[in-house]
Amino acid sequence: MSTDRPARTEQVTTLTLRRMAAARERIVVLTAYDHAFARLLDEAGVDVLLVGDSLGMVVQGEPTTLTVTLDHMVYHTQLVARAARRAMVVADMPFLSYQTGPVDALRSAGRLVQEGRAQAVKLEGGRSVLPQVQAIVDAGVPVMGHLGLTPQSVHQFGSYRTRGTDPAERARILTDASALEEAGAFSIVLEKIPADLAAEVTQRLSIPTIGIGAGPHCAGQVLVVHDLLGLFDAFRPRFVRRYRELGAEIRAAVSEYAADVRAGTFPGPDETAP
Repeated sequence: MSTDRPARTEQVTTLTLRRMAAARERIVVLTAYDHAFARLLDEAGVDVLLVGDSLGMVVQGEPTTLTVTLDHMVYHTQLVARAARRAMVVADMPFLSYQTGPVDALRSAGRLVQEGRAQAVKLEGGRSVLPQVQAIVDAGVPVMGHLGLTPQSVHQFGSYRTRGTDPAERARILTDASALEEAGAFSIVLEKIPADLAAEVTQRLSIPTIGIGAGPHCAGQVLVVHDLLGLFDAFRPRFVRRYRELGAEIRAAVSEYAADVRAGTFPGPDETAP
């Protein structure tokens, strides 16, 4: 497997992403929640670091993303932003930080940019959140949309099933995507929708789409880094490719350390201060 770093070294911006999509250069997106991981991902050449509200599940151990607060997101965005040198930092707007209207949405986005130092924010939904998107964009903050499976609406949907499989829902996603672009969104995440629908959305829009469980035709792809590295085992989505099983390696390393401590073989002479 190649470990070559990308030639592109300048700071990634919304303009960079548009140019990449126009040149059919795939956009690499991963979630990040802390400084250590963000630094490694940035050095590896990831284009966008998404501070996802998925931290509620993979960091906080909650069953959904709904318990994540704006304060949580500001804090974790700060950690990631301090590490990013090249990658663009996008922060998720958590549940009820924008659904209550444009004023609250703008105030929440402002905190993520001012305090968290995000370069853009992401929110879920289509036509129902257009006033919020427009207010945030009008204030000068880039907005990434999110359609298809929207985890903040899991209780309304009743499951994490694939979206856009029936004609009505398919048409709604297509309409919502165009509406988000018209409202000023610079990109849209398409989560867990059929590949042919994701391809149609991507072809219709002039802004890049980022897929997760939406097939290979989007302008870029995003995964939760804990899934990619085998650090999260609560469930394994079909669309995740696990590139490493670091969870098993960490457990093995810690077991060896514990055994050495209990046997009195750690620390040894070379690990003791003179």
